Amino acid sequence: MFGRMMFSIAGKVLARPVRRKIRAFEQATHEPEARQKRLLDTILAYHADTDFARDHGFSSIRTIADYRRQVPFAPYERFAPYIDEVRKGNTRALLADPKVLMFALTSGTTASRKHIPITQNYLDDYKRGWNIWGLTAMSDHRQIAMKPMMQLAGDPDEYRTPADVPCGNLSGLTVEMQKKVVRWLYSVPSKACRIKDTPTRYYVAVLFSLRRRVGMLLSANPSTLVGIARTLDQYKESLLRDLRDGTIDAKLDIPADLRLALESKLKPNPKRAAELEAAMRARGGALLPMDVWPPETLLLGCWTGGSVGPYLRQLPQYYGDAPIRDLGLLASEGRMTIPLSDNTPSGVLDISSHFFDFIPEAEIDSPHPTVLGAHEVEEGKSYFILPTTKAGLYRYHIVDLVRVTGFYNRTPLIEFLGKGNRFTNLTGEKLSEHHVTQAMIDALRSISQPLTAYALAPCWDEVQPFYGIFLEEPDVANRARVLDFAAKLDAVLATKNSEYESKRDSGRLGALRVFSIPAGGWIAWDRARLATNGGSPEQYKHPCLINDMELRKTLGATQVG
Repeated sequence: MFGRMMFSIAGKVLARPVRRKIRAFEQATHEPEARQKRLLDTILAYHADTDFARDHGFSSIRTIADYRRQVPFAPYERFAPYIDEVRKGNTRALLADPKVLMFALTSGTTASRKHIPITQNYLDDYKRGWNIWGLTAMSDHRQIAMKPMMQLAGDPDEYRTPADVPCGNLSGLTVEMQKKVVRWLYSVPSKACRIKDTPTRYYVAVLFSLRRRVGMLLSANPSTLVGIARTLDQYKESLLRDLRDGTIDAKLDIPADLRLALESKLKPNPKRAAELEAAMRARGGALLPMDVWPPETLLLGCWTGGSVGPYLRQLPQYYGDAPIRDLGLLASEGRMTIPLSDNTPSGVLDISSHFFDFIPEAEIDSPHPTVLGAHEVEEGKSYFILPTTKAGLYRYHIVDLVRVTGFYNRTPLIEFLGKGNRFTNLTGEKLSEHHVTQAMIDALRSISQPLTAYALAPCWDEVQPFYGIFLEEPDVANRARVLDFAAKLDAVLATKNSEYESKRDSGRLGALRVFSIPAGGWIAWDRARLATNGGSPEQYKHPCLINDMELRKTLGATQVG
């Protein structure tokens, strides 16, 4: 009763200011050109007395054209020297803000970890985007409104800079800074983000969430939702024992002080444990998320665009027909879209938080590319998106390729396609990850091929190079089906990429071949990659195209057929 009362109070306290923000955002979408110009002027004026501003002539900027001329678009390396100064304590090298709250570390998907400064101005925008997303989702799904939510967050304090500023995961900072009344809405304690081992973090998150009638599960990457489901079933006996006794399995490697803090929040719950044991018996010994959190009272929040398709396809077997809402195009560098509907990767461009430039996909390597504003992009066309943020990133080349799918009022709806630097080029075919993921979607419509995870990679052969698709052993058990599927995928790739078709027709490129790797091989490969590059497992995106001609050897792969 007390918990429900707290949720009701929290709902009333939170909803009013967020509704005001939603109304303001709605109004802004009617005038993207004017709003973007005012935002850019505000950002440039605020940071005018920084080293970066002086080095790039902010004082002479009067128009957007001036800005684009004075500040060429660039990747992280352009900002790294200034950020290094900020890390040492010289904030004015890049920022007018007197304090940096933390440095968010990139996921390590494409390169070594980058340090993105997080200021209060930046965090306010970031939280506003989340608030708009969350309250809109709850308004559309009344059955989840003010129910607890399960969100996995990373450690916000992995290490410190020379100026003693924490470096880590941005989601962990937002969780730790929540007001006490808001914390009632979260099933997983904020301290759980300090757990380093991913399986242990999953276990603890599930254990705490078993006690609650969770209405929303949030994780950027749907692979985490799959991992949560598998953890629940794999460790069901110990989880239910811990739920009954109010303990955390002693075999889990958790520091003593952290274990004590977490266990102090647990109380024995034999009634709930008995309820779930009955559900497990009814299913014949398995325990799935749909048995714990009914699909009709649940919303899943995760990415749905780009390369996450193989994981999305697995969710119904664990979560039933629970609706899914994309979290939006967001990264350590900022939130760029806010999805307002289920079952689509498209979201409204967040024109109130960042200023955006767009470069047509085909012109990204041109010395003088066309540059468009948010009000100038066209539906159906693909662009590289360049955000300018309030935290020191100007025309930042995040290498995200997006497509405009329509408009919300006069503001574009944006869908994430993939990282634009993920491409391979054995014989001039210039195959991109986007080509691969789209071809995979089409091929699966024709042949229902199991896919735990996969990737394509170029394979060199002196006579005829080719591409290989690397699948785990259980997915290639039906040899005839997987070979038919590979032939279908090869054919669809040719329809997605005319150069691939040309190289296949001319014989310069061989047919797609299937390679088998041990069960669990992709999980091990992803973990090793994260260990090398660093990053958060929740943000990590498994690549579907890997430009590594030694991948066969690295994975110990065996050709099928």
